[in-house]
Amino acid sequence: MHYGEREPPELVELERLVSAFGDMLELRVMCEVSAGARNFPVYAITLGNPAPGVPAVGYFGGVHGVERIGSAVVLAFLRSVIMRLRWDETLHHQLEHLRMVFMPVVNPGGLARGTRANPAGVDLMRNAPLDARDPVPWLLGGQRFSPWLPWYRGRQGEPMQPESQALCQVVEGELLSHDFSIAVDCHSGFGTSDRIWFPYASTRLPIAHLPEMHALAEILDQTQLHHPYVFEPQSSQYLTHGDLWDHLYQRAGLEPACIHLPLTLEMGSWLWVKKNPRQMLSLLGFFNPLIAHRHARVLRRHIHWLEFIGRAACGHRGWVPTGPERARHRELALRRWYDMGGVSDAD
Repeated sequence: MHYGEREPPELVELERLVSAFGDMLELRVMCEVSAGARNFPVYAITLGNPAPGVPAVGYFGGVHGVERIGSAVVLAFLRSVIMRLRWDETLHHQLEHLRMVFMPVVNPGGLARGTRANPAGVDLMRNAPLDARDPVPWLLGGQRFSPWLPWYRGRQGEPMQPESQALCQVVEGELLSHDFSIAVDCHSGFGTSDRIWFPYASTRLPIAHLPEMHALAEILDQTQLHHPYVFEPQSSQYLTHGDLWDHLYQRAGLEPACIHLPLTLEMGSWLWVKKNPRQMLSLLGFFNPLIAHRHARVLRRHIHWLEFIGRAACGHRGWVPTGPERARHRELALRRWYDMGGVSDAD
C-alpha cells in the first residue's frame, strides 16, 4: 500500500509543534530525503542541558515507514513535554540536569510511501556496516539481493543511507558525547507482548554493560510492579546484520569511561490483529492499532515508559551498580537472560 507523495501526518504534526513552540526547542534539519517529487526533512529536536557531564536521553521513532505507531508514541511524549514547559517547575528542574533528544520521524519517505524501507528500498535497521557473528534468518536477518525484497541492507561498501547517517550523527553528537546516556527506539510488529530489547542483534554474546541493563530492568520491576514489558536481549528472539544500535553501541565502546544503553521498544502488534482480524486486510494493520480507542490506549500506555526512562537517566547515579554490586548484577543477568554464568562479554 503506497500513499504516493503526500506529506505523512506524523511529519505535519511535528512541524505544527515546532512552529507553535519553537522558541522553547532547538531544531535541526539533519538531512532531506526525496520521495517521488517531494523532499522531506529529517528533524532532530533537543532541549535541556548540553553539558557532557549531565546524562542524556534520546527518543526515536518512524525508522520503519509502516510502523507509524512508533512515531505516534514519540510525538505524544514530545507533545507532553512541550506542553508542560509552560508550567511544570519539576520538569524545568529536571532539564537543568538532563539533555533530551527527539527524532520522531527518522524515515519520512517511508512513512509517506507506506513502506518499511526508505524510498531507496533500504531497511534502515539493516543498513549499518556490521555483519552478524552468528547465522541469521534468511532474508529477515538482512539481504543484499534486491531492494524489491524486504530487509534489504543496501549495496556492499556503499555509505549508509542519509536517514541512517542522520540518526547516527544525532546519537554520536547528542548522546555518546555525554558520560551517561540512554536511547529508546520505538517499533512495532513482533509478537503479542510489548518487549524492551537491548543489544546485541548480531551475536548471542552479552554486552559489556550487561550489569547496567539488569539494574535498569530491576528498577523498572520495582517501580512499576505490573508493567507489561518483556525486558530481554534482542538475540533471544532473532539475529540480524546491520543493526544500527549494535553499530552505535560499538561506537560508544570507543569511550570506555562512558555508558550508553540503547533500547528498542518493540510493541506487540499481533495482539491488535488478534483482537481485530480485519486489520489483516491492510498492510498497516499488521503494525498499527487501526481502531481509535486502541490507538489512544497504546499512546497512554507507553508515555509512562518513556517518562520512566527520562527519570532513570536523570537519576542514574542512584541505580547504576559499581564494585561488588556490578558483579552481582552481571551474574543475575546471565542467569536471567542467557541461562549461564561466567561467560565473556562481546568485544
